Amino acid sequence: MIMERKDQRTSCRAGVAKRVAARLFGVIATLAVLSSPASAWWNDEWQLRKKISIDASAAGANITDPIGTTPVLIRLHPGNFRFSATKDDGSDLRFVAGDDKTPLKHHIEKYDALLGEALVWVSVPSLPSGAKSEIWLYYGNKKAIPVADAKGSYDPDFALVYHLAERGTPALDSTVWGNNAQSVGQPAEGSLIGTGLRLDGRTPLTLPSSSSLAMAADAGWTFSLWIKPSALQPNAALFSRRNGDSGIVIGLDNGAPFVEVTNAGSAQRTSAGAAIAAASWHHLAVVVGSGRISLYLDGNAYAALDAGLPTLDTTAQIGGSDAVAAAPAPTQPTPAAASGDAASADTNGAPAGTNDAAVAASPTFAGFVGDVDELQISKVARPAGFIRLAAIGQGLDQGKLVTFSVDEETASWLSGYFAVILKSVTLDGWVVIGVLMVMAAVSWMVMFDRASYLRSQAKANARFLKVYRDPKFDLTVFGSGDAEAVASLAGGIGKRDAIVLRSSSLYRIYRIAADEVRRRSARNALPYLSATSMAAIRAALDGGVVREIQRLNRLMVILTIAISGGPFLGLLGTVVGVMITFAAIAASGDVNVNAIAPGIAAALVATVAGLGVAIPALFGYNYLISRIKDLTGDIQVFVDELVTRLAELHSADQPDPVERRMAAE
Repeated sequence: MIMERKDQRTSCRAGVAKRVAARLFGVIATLAVLSSPASAWWNDEWQLRKKISIDASAAGANITDPIGTTPVLIRLHPGNFRFSATKDDGSDLRFVAGDDKTPLKHHIEKYDALLGEALVWVSVPSLPSGAKSEIWLYYGNKKAIPVADAKGSYDPDFALVYHLAERGTPALDSTVWGNNAQSVGQPAEGSLIGTGLRLDGRTPLTLPSSSSLAMAADAGWTFSLWIKPSALQPNAALFSRRNGDSGIVIGLDNGAPFVEVTNAGSAQRTSAGAAIAAASWHHLAVVVGSGRISLYLDGNAYAALDAGLPTLDTTAQIGGSDAVAAAPAPTQPTPAAASGDAASADTNGAPAGTNDAAVAASPTFAGFVGDVDELQISKVARPAGFIRLAAIGQGLDQGKLVTFSVDEETASWLSGYFAVILKSVTLDGWVVIGVLMVMAAVSWMVMFDRASYLRSQAKANARFLKVYRDPKFDLTVFGSGDAEAVASLAGGIGKRDAIVLRSSSLYRIYRIAADEVRRRSARNALPYLSATSMAAIRAALDGGVVREIQRLNRLMVILTIAISGGPFLGLLGTVVGVMITFAAIAASGDVNVNAIAPGIAAALVATVAGLGVAIPALFGYNYLISRIKDLTGDIQVFVDELVTRLAELHSADQPDPVERRMAAE
């Protein structure tokens, strides 16, 4: 029965140890996952980041046509950005693709931390139509250097991009072609996108006649501009370019957008649709490609013309024209219109009423009066999704396309610098660290096991001493011959206490003394113990004390191994790692801090791991040793007390019953 209970206690401790080991390795695995490169930030020197969603799905901007790579305007304000956490000029802004690895080209049109307003253009590659894409914005690094790249933000097919934010200087081209304006315009404060350009109808903005801006016959071409007319004018030219008897004019006729192309004196103009309201912002775009000119208003198809571009390589004007306006010819109704279908359209999706008939010349165009902003000209025909994204993403409805998540604080030390260090650890270092992790696990299991055992010992000893030192308890029970009375301390403990006392070292010492006295007693007679008998009993008790001390110190040697061996094993890993690092540097010939630092830092991880094994083991060992010393002292005091009480109870002057029998024989 006793052996069965011992087996139960052993199995219980083993189960507890297994659970502790499982939790330990679970924590280690979690730490490994958290410190893996997958969860690391693009760069941990940046303190903050936020996710930016570009939603072209039906739930967002609902762009179903192809988009491709395009610059996206990111508007920052106090509602979505912490200006106090970044540099005063915004030079620490970084944009990273959704994979959190690929930096994206960007440049800042405006950054005003005091007013809380920033306009940043980010080149987002391969935006899919009808889907949601994500990029990351990183900021909060006071040591960051400026990396804004306006020319890298636009692909080479952009021939000209004016933000029109200049004051007192000609408009600057943000593309690689450097097509800066040849005249100075009047700035319009508080425009749609920062500062715009104010046109008075008399002083147009002149564009250069560079080769990159030349328009070849029937070539692809895209024009994009934000407009805000002050009043509705007849034949107001927004963009004009003329070479002899050929040219192109984009403008408004009493608020109705139009495109007019003249080839060898023959002019064609798109038919008028619904007019826009004065003093309101609208996005106007023209796309030329495959012998067709498409006019878009606010991202939607407005009109179309079956015609191509003439060859033009002269200067162009924004807000003025020396071209001659064409008198529109009457629009011939189509069969669908004659049948009363007002929603009819041509085969290419242009609205009904498209007019591609040649018209006769009439008076000159007027200069546009109003504000304009964000002029973009491309040498290719941009897809319809590209135009719609620009109209929504740059306008007042940007919230349909671009949304911001909450800020995320920088990664902790575990997924920050520590993650970078762990990525540099070599195979030999991981072997040493693995051995140290096993040592740590074993030492923690030993500390848990010993602490539990010592706690149960102290509790059981306290219960035993309470009954043993009760004045009602008498050691004469040893000679009574009643085994049950001896086991229960003359009835002083119940069945529940008996279970607790099985863990008491003092109770086991007590039973040894009881057995020794019982062997020397005559039938129910009080034994008389001689000095020799007392010495023999004392020897038996000393043997029991040694065995109890061995039980208390069981497995403590593992902690001493962890304390002394852990740092040395970690040092071994560090030395080997440093040797490998210097050998690699010697082989590559690249001697600089960036080449040395990661290897040295990774090599020191082994030493840190060794100390991580030794320090907890040292604290645990000292605590457990102090508890063991206390319990050992209690055992020795109890033995002295027990021997003294036995000597008092059994007079040594009387001959021992065993000796009397031997003398009688």
